[in-house]
Amino acid sequence: MLEFLLHPNILMLLVAWAIGGIPFGLILARIFADVDLRSLGSKSIGATNVLRVVKESNPTLAKKLGAATLALDISKGLFCVLFAKLYFADPNMAWATAVFAVIGHCFSPYLGFEGGKGVATGLGVCILLVPVEIVIALAAWAVFAFGFKISSLASLLALATAFIASLFISPGLGISSHVPFYLIMFFIIYKHSPNIVNLIQRKESRVI
Repeated sequence: MLEFLLHPNILMLLVAWAIGGIPFGLILARIFADVDLRSLGSKSIGATNVLRVVKESNPTLAKKLGAATLALDISKGLFCVLFAKLYFADPNMAWATAVFAVIGHCFSPYLGFEGGKGVATGLGVCILLVPVEIVIALAAWAVFAFGFKISSLASLLALATAFIASLFISPGLGISSHVPFYLIMFFIIYKHSPNIVNLIQRKESRVI
């Protein structure tokens, strides 16, 4: 068992899960705003909930903490994939690392396997893997965010846009399979289940 856990590939995936699970939003909100995101707003640890919760008492601080959370959540995904691409020659390993970083954010080992919704970390892991699709997705997000002013809806539609674009621009993702993208989409959509219900019921909050 120990030999299995110490295998370089397994270690890389565990490290990606551990780094992806760092709850930057929760930490920043607790230190600088003295609030616990897990009991307020959507109870998510991501940038959107940081903005939603902190702006009730300090709108200026909310924007700063929201931006910092977004940057850090993107960076942890980016770092994991960058390290995997530099250390491993196999592109399959880079995609596996990407999936585990997103899993870490969604199911953090530090929060009893609770966590955020995976959008920012998903963006981070895909920047180096499907950069053209990410540019298209960001443009789509801007359009949807401006049009609907609902963060969750804009994120889900941008995710769908990135996936559809990848089918044409990067068929097989360089590994002859779209399975890693399917998995990343699954976890993000799963974590957005409450938002999807609220969208259907027209109860989703507008935070943009």
